[in-house]
Amino acid sequence: MIVKAKLYISLLLLVTVLAIGIIGFIIISNDTLVDAVYMTIITMSTVGFGTLHELNQTEKIFTIILIILSIAVYGYSVTALTEYLAKDNFFQLLKYKKMQQKIQKLKNHTVVCGYGRNGRQAVVRLKKFNMPYVVIEKDKELLEELDRNNILYIEGDATGDEALEKAALENAKSLITALPSDADNLFVVLSARQINKDFTIISRASNESSCSKLMIAGATNIIMPDKIGGEHMASLVVTPDLVEFVEKLTITEECSTNLEEIAINDLPSEFLDKTILDLDVRRKSGCTVIGFKTSKNEYIINPEATTKLEPNSNLIVLGRPNQIKKLRQVL
Repeated sequence: MIVKAKLYISLLLLVTVLAIGIIGFIIISNDTLVDAVYMTIITMSTVGFGTLHELNQTEKIFTIILIILSIAVYGYSVTALTEYLAKDNFFQLLKYKKMQQKIQKLKNHTVVCGYGRNGRQAVVRLKKFNMPYVVIEKDKELLEELDRNNILYIEGDATGDEALEKAALENAKSLITALPSDADNLFVVLSARQINKDFTIISRASNESSCSKLMIAGATNIIMPDKIGGEHMASLVVTPDLVEFVEKLTITEECSTNLEEIAINDLPSEFLDKTILDLDVRRKSGCTVIGFKTSKNEYIINPEATTKLEPNSNLIVLGRPNQIKKLRQVL
């Protein structure tokens, strides 16, 4: 704010000196307005053009004073401008505008509201899957971290419509709201659902009493980190080998996935209304179909080979990383 104030002051001083010069030449030399402006400009700019007439002693003294004032104002202005640029305010603004243009061009991306503990974990997972995303955050320290990591972000309050609109929410595939307050998450869900009626909304919740409210507001899924953490710790005691095996199915240290979700709508048209057997996933890639999600969002574990591949449904397949890679190539 102080740096911007200096810029405004320097501009005001330039206008003031210009006004003094014009008024002075009109009074002292009886110049017309145009002639007074001309004399003032060539004096302040020190371009060295000739005067309109021979100057008397008073006019010479006034011209000298005007030149000194101009040089002093120029020096102050240059200092203020240099300080402004040195603080990266100007370049930071340009960088932010360029980033905003990239965000507006995003399609099927995920909007992450809040870059706290849970939001950061969500971003890490999205990055591993090479999925486009943008973060909405208002904390200055977290914004600096996002900037250092070259993560697309919107500076603002996620509970406000302006920040959500800047995140190109109407083109988004999903939204994750991981704010610490259940009330704030509820407000985000309500606002986001009004902007985009069809996309997936995943909300964090701290209290079980908030879950029903979030569902009514429009949340697709609700995650309670504390509850999941406690259940996970208990599972490590009860069925440690099973938990460890399931963890290895998702993502390995090499960022390779052992599970893949296939949208039936993305398959070639000849597979629609065919069966899992007709898809022949096992022979083509070595992967195995372990799950099927119907168009009514019903899950079938280990589906029959005769299950029909209906529109708006999904297959879940299991395989080693190289098999998953081959699957992506053949389908």
